[in-house]
Amino acid sequence: MTHPESEPRTESTVLYAAQGAVAVVTLNRPQALNSFSRQMHHDLWAALDQAEADPAIRALVITGAGRAFCAGADLSEFDFTPGPNLMERADPGPLIEQAFNPTARRLLALRMPTVAAVNGVAAGAGASLALTCDMAVAAPTASFIQAFSKIGLVPDAGGSWLLVQKLGLARAMGLALTGDKLMAAQAKEWGMVWDVADDPLVAAINLAQRLAVMPTKALVATRHLLQGGITRTLDRQLDEERDQQSALSRTHDYFEGVTAFLEKRPAAFKGE
Repeated sequence: MTHPESEPRTESTVLYAAQGAVAVVTLNRPQALNSFSRQMHHDLWAALDQAEADPAIRALVITGAGRAFCAGADLSEFDFTPGPNLMERADPGPLIEQAFNPTARRLLALRMPTVAAVNGVAAGAGASLALTCDMAVAAPTASFIQAFSKIGLVPDAGGSWLLVQKLGLARAMGLALTGDKLMAAQAKEWGMVWDVADDPLVAAINLAQRLAVMPTKALVATRHLLQGGITRTLDRQLDEERDQQSALSRTHDYFEGVTAFLEKRPAAFKGE
């Protein structure tokens, strides 16, 4: 199915544009290094809703405007004014519960594969956002910073789970405790990102376009299978593989893929 090109919504803190079967979502607070305000969470959810509601969209790219990918939470939204109830007003827990956790859950449950185009610094929850995507492509100058220990906090937005899953406990612990900057080349060597490219947005869109013509339901099922594998026993994982295979055997793309293989022709997947 062809999809008309759409114009970005420039009034939003998050821009949305469709490029064929790929939705490109841009965090758009460059003056604040794309740090998350409450409004930006809501605008991101609206962009994800738009992508999910469009059957032509079968992959999604997230990037940042300007020189940063995302600098995490906008600390100016916390109220540190001296006075009564300071502890309650400065507590990040409600914001995490109301904004960051829903954002992480939405991305991890999206019905299509996701690719982060990390164009610059990804700090704090911004690093978690990149980790939440299925794959990531970073600029050579991009960096990932677990900034939480520098302000007396712990990784959030799924970072404490995703770091261990992607890097292993030793490297995750080192990054989280020290808050040291991890540059793109080493992030690729360690397995945090899939690739490093001079133009990460172009590379991420190209990658997303590859994913967009593949069997979408199988890709998303693979995401859930791999993510859950670290908490399941091998015996339970074998059952989960069986159940996923059985469910996917009822899809159009399964029959198309096998038929195309037997007929020695390219498969025409529909994401159905």
